[in-house]
Amino acid sequence: MSPARDAGRWVRPLRTLDIEVAFRAAVAAVVPLAVLVAADRTEWAAYAAFGAMTAIFGRSEPYGTRIRTVTAAAAAQLTTTGLGILLAASAAPLGVEALVLAVLITSVILAFNLLGVAPSGPLFAVFGLLVCAAQPIEDGTQWQRWGVAWAAAAFAWLLTMSGWVLRRAAPDRAGSVFRDLSRRTPVRPRAWADPRLWLNVVQNVAAALIAGAIAVAFGMGHPYWAVVSAVAVIPPARAAHTAQRAVHRVVGTLIGVVVTGLVLWPEPPVWVLILVIAVCQFGAELLVGRHYGAALVFITPLALTVVHLASPAPLLGLLADRVLETVLGAGVGLAAVIAARRFVEVRPMPPATGAMPGLRNGS
Repeated sequence: MSPARDAGRWVRPLRTLDIEVAFRAAVAAVVPLAVLVAADRTEWAAYAAFGAMTAIFGRSEPYGTRIRTVTAAAAAQLTTTGLGILLAASAAPLGVEALVLAVLITSVILAFNLLGVAPSGPLFAVFGLLVCAAQPIEDGTQWQRWGVAWAAAAFAWLLTMSGWVLRRAAPDRAGSVFRDLSRRTPVRPRAWADPRLWLNVVQNVAAALIAGAIAVAFGMGHPYWAVVSAVAVIPPARAAHTAQRAVHRVVGTLIGVVVTGLVLWPEPPVWVLILVIAVCQFGAELLVGRHYGAALVFITPLALTVVHLASPAPLLGLLADRVLETVLGAGVGLAAVIAARRFVEVRPMPPATGAMPGLRNGS
């Protein structure tokens, strides 16, 4: 069983490469945030964070493959942040936001499967769109905010590709100093013909819209967390459909909320929060491919601290929203997983050579 297909067990030992990747992701996240803090623009933290997520992609791919993967990821992150900023600046109604969300989910799943991008799910794109759409823009700075996302994505892109320069500078020692980059994800031009891909699109779109509608109907403070949680528990196309991911999502979030409360309750200075984000980004990237529940213990404080920096809110309300909306979203996502599994059992789908195998879908 591949490590990417088992989100609930420790499936392989920690490698030096994993530490390198986690360090890269942490640096990509923290440097843009530190610049914003120095510039007294912490309310723009979300845009920097979503641009920096570019560094999460291309994990152990050789650089010829990685440049395609990371460029596609950067394009997706910049498109989603740009759309979110546009929705916020135009005060778009919920119906328009729902339509944009559905089109985005479809486009990202299709493009990532065609291009062999891993993780191939729409989680990061959905998160970026909805959080950026929720940030009020009343000062005409939408272009500057998008510029922050561009700068963060460019820095993350350069950081992710920087190993190529180091390897070229020391070709004789590459085998002993640098880790082997053997995981290749080929382009799959026939992925669109795989019925499981379209089933995955339907799962994600339906779960996202239903979770968001319920959260809005009940007046929850951060409806996007319900949507993100629903998408997060749905596996990629052709991956195994199990309930385990939803359970890990809820349990890991509950523990992560407690950790967040302990971090934010003393109201630490902003530089301490930047350090917390660095540690959490490192831990999340280190664990997400091994044990999803353990990774959520880091992912939850990471997400909440970024939200707190961008738009401070009463702590108890923030934590309560995270718990309630995670449970709601995970429940809706689990229902989508079960429904798809029953559909496949009733109507078995033929194998498709253009399909993208299930890969790590971080959160």
